Amino acid sequence: VQLQASGGGLVQPGGSLRLSCTASGRPFSSYSMGWYRQNIGKPREFVALISWSGGTTRYADSAKGRFTISRDNSMDTAYLQMNDLKPEDTAVYYCGASEVVIPTRQSHYEFWGQGTQVTVSS
Repeated sequence: VQLQASGGGLVQPGGSLRLSCTASGRPFSSYSMGWYRQNIGKPREFVALISWSGGTTRYADSAKGRFTISRDNSMDTAYLQMNDLKPEDTAVYYCGASEVVIPTRQSHYEFWGQGTQVTVSS
């Protein structure tokens, strides 16, 4: 499956962004989806995941209460709504697709998008 991430940009602290990850090539509803982020010189870190059905979601502690992951299987798209953004949220955000029902490890993801830059700065 091919993944295309979009929606990043420059936003002030306290602002919001919605990232999208659109899939093509294989049935989107067969895959659980995850969002990870990475800064230069740092390892990629987990942000959120959603199971193929949308029935299960999980978040990193840093994302809880501020970020919401969702999906629209009819649109072959997963979303990450990010509210109350902080400078420490600045990173390249990547979406991944996994055949594992609850993909809790990076190694569970077979496919990755190209990443979209999120910069939180005043």
